[in-house]
Amino acid sequence: MIAKESSLVVTGPKFIVPRHRRETGEGLTERIIGDWFASGGERRERTIIATKFYGGMGKDAQKDWPNTNGGSALNIRRACDASLQRLKTDYIDVYQMHHIDRSVPWEEIWEAYEVLKQQGKVLYFGSSNYAGWHIVQANEAAKRRNGLGLVSEQSKYSLLQRDIEMEVAPACEAYGVGIIPWSPLGSGALAGIMKGQGGQRRYGDWTKKLMEEKGDILTQWESLCEGLGEEPADVAIAWTLTRPFVTAPIIGPRTIEQLDSSARTPDIELSPETLAKIDELFPPFKTSPEHYAW
Repeated sequence: MIAKESSLVVTGPKFIVPRHRRETGEGLTERIIGDWFASGGERRERTIIATKFYGGMGKDAQKDWPNTNGGSALNIRRACDASLQRLKTDYIDVYQMHHIDRSVPWEEIWEAYEVLKQQGKVLYFGSSNYAGWHIVQANEAAKRRNGLGLVSEQSKYSLLQRDIEMEVAPACEAYGVGIIPWSPLGSGALAGIMKGQGGQRRYGDWTKKLMEEKGDILTQWESLCEGLGEEPADVAIAWTLTRPFVTAPIIGPRTIEQLDSSARTPDIELSPETLAKIDELFPPFKTSPEHYAW
C-alpha cells in the first residue's frame, strides 16, 4: 500500500494486505507473509498487517452451511484463528470483513469482535465494499456498546469510478473512518494502456470495453501525464492521495521497478490547475442528494 506518511511507505515499515480467500490458494498470501515474518529481523514489529475474512476456506469453501462463511460469531472466530496461524503471528493490526452480511445483526458481530480484541488477537476492525449506510449502522452499533467502531473501509475507487464520493466517503469522514481504495488504476485502464505503457497485462472484458468507450478520454489522460513528466499509473495513485478521506491506496506491482515507481507517488505534487484538468476528464461526484436531486 502507499500512504501519505513515510511510516506506511514500502521503504519503511510495511502495511500489507493479504486476503483470506480461496482464490488465493487457500490463504497462500498469508502463508508467504507468515514465512517472511518467521525469518526474523523484527519484520513483524515493523509491519502493519491488515487482512480480511468472509468466504469459506478449504473443504468448506463451496458449502452453503451455517457458519462456514459470512459474519457469524463462529466464522469470525474461526477465520481469525486460521489467519493468525498462517501469518505466524499472535495479532492482526486491522481485521476487515470483506462484504456486508445482511443476515447477521451488528450486535453479534461486535460481540465477536470485542472478544478478539480482549484476547489481544486484533487491534482494530475495518470493512470492505460497504455502502455508506452500512458504515453508519456499524459505527452506531459500536457506539451503543461504547466501542471504537470501524477504523477503515476498503472501497473500489479510482478516477474511472468515483461513485463512493456520493455517500461512502461522506459517511467515512463523519465517523473518522479512513478509506483504503482498491483498484486505483481502474483495472489497469489508467496505467497507460492506450500507448502500451501498461506492461504485459491481461485485460478483462470490462477494461477492453472501457478502452472502446472512453479511448479518447484515456488518450487525453495519458497526454496530460506525459506533460507532467510522470507515468500515468503513478499520477493515478498520486491523485488518490490528494483525497482527504483516503488513507492508503492498495497497489499490486508485478515487478521491482513498478514497486519502486509506486513508492515515490507520495512525493508527486499535483497543482490545483492539474487537479482541475483531471476533474474535467473524470468528473467528480457530488455528495448525495446534491449529485442527483439538483
